[in-house]
Amino acid sequence: MVDRRKRGLEVFRDVMTAPVPDDDSPVADGLLDFVFAEIWTRPGLSRRDRRFVTLACVAAADAQEPLEQHVYAALNSGDISITEMREAVLHFAVYAGWPKASRFNIVVDLQWQRILDERGESAAPPEPLLPLPTESDPEKRLQGGEKTFIEVNCIPFAPLRDNPFQGAGILNFVFGEMWQRPGLGMKERRLITVACVAFQDAEIPILSHVYAALKSGDVSFDEMDELALHFAAYYGWPKGSHLNQVVADQKQRVMAEGGPNTSDAA
Repeated sequence: MVDRRKRGLEVFRDVMTAPVPDDDSPVADGLLDFVFAEIWTRPGLSRRDRRFVTLACVAAADAQEPLEQHVYAALNSGDISITEMREAVLHFAVYAGWPKASRFNIVVDLQWQRILDERGESAAPPEPLLPLPTESDPEKRLQGGEKTFIEVNCIPFAPLRDNPFQGAGILNFVFGEMWQRPGLGMKERRLITVACVAFQDAEIPILSHVYAALKSGDVSFDEMDELALHFAAYYGWPKGSHLNQVVADQKQRVMAEGGPNTSDAA
């Protein structure tokens, strides 16, 4: 028990880049002895990968202090750059909603300024927003969205353009622009997306995105199992249990079809 607490204290300071809070409540004990002593030290996901899952969870949970702490820690540690963090906010906005992302964005601005002030540095000029890296011609943009939709979701078809949600939203913006943006890698986008669809109650998105992350090989079987555990620690065991079951089912589906991840289960 002593060794576990010592490890938890060390990992907390390392992960959060801050002193351990003075709190002797049962919640604080569990945070140190389990979440930091055991979850953050597991080998299945890198610390950087765990940051993206954690950020999605705390940004969705409407808990101001944990969001501030984890944004600060991710940026202060250097695990996530300010450009990547801002791109993560945009990706989160699409999969968790713009109101929650607005709070997330404000916290990022405030915590980044805090870090700069602590370091005695000035902010570098932001990355240019224009020109967009994607097509500006409406028809070519929709065609690019259809192509990216097929590639990201690992299925042979794209949705029809017969309503605003699918045409203007899914094909034009979500896949016609966001998934093609250079600010984050495909794996990072997968991690954020799976966490976001896991804390909501929409059946199809969680199935499709877990499947696609595994089928593409962007997230390995072992990494996805670890993602489910980390998610459960930060968003709760009931929804984590559901994600874990979806992962098990989609692993079987991918293995039956064959693909990059099949060897993980050998």
